[in-house]
Amino acid sequence: MKNTKTAPTANPYVGLPPAGVLRRFGALIYDALLVMALMLLAGGVGALVAALLLNFNLISIAGYPDMAAYLSQNMLYQIWIWSVFVGFYAFFWSKAGQTLGMRAWKLRVQNEDGTNINKTQAVIRLFTAIFGLGNFFVLINKPKGRSFQDHWADCEVVLLSKELNQQVKLKGVKWP
Repeated sequence: MKNTKTAPTANPYVGLPPAGVLRRFGALIYDALLVMALMLLAGGVGALVAALLLNFNLISIAGYPDMAAYLSQNMLYQIWIWSVFVGFYAFFWSKAGQTLGMRAWKLRVQNEDGTNINKTQAVIRLFTAIFGLGNFFVLINKPKGRSFQDHWADCEVVLLSKELNQQVKLKGVKWP
């Protein structure tokens, strides 16, 4: 009987060039607009839930001038809003290696072996990003082109070719 094993295919994401600062900031701005829209939507949902709870006398806003003041001091509401922020990046980075902004700029965050980062790496990367200022570290870290957050999360951001960018999938579903 013949041995029908095939040689493992090389990961096409290994050895790609590191992403530059301008592309990183372009993706950051694009994603910031998306995340702000999602956070506004989440805020609206949270406010609607709070209004319903108030209507059924399940919460009280006594001591607050209005619902907005109540929500701005409510820890559960704050956790809800920030979980949308963290969840956006953790989900997209760990499932597809790129957010919508990164896709537009042909960038991908990955491990050095070309695999997607995990959720822990995504959270570390997000919390060490320092509002994008960590990307300037790319300018002095020329050989690998890694930013401050890439270093701490043990990952890299690479520049994809047009063909590779079109092949990136989110849980087996092709991007539009």
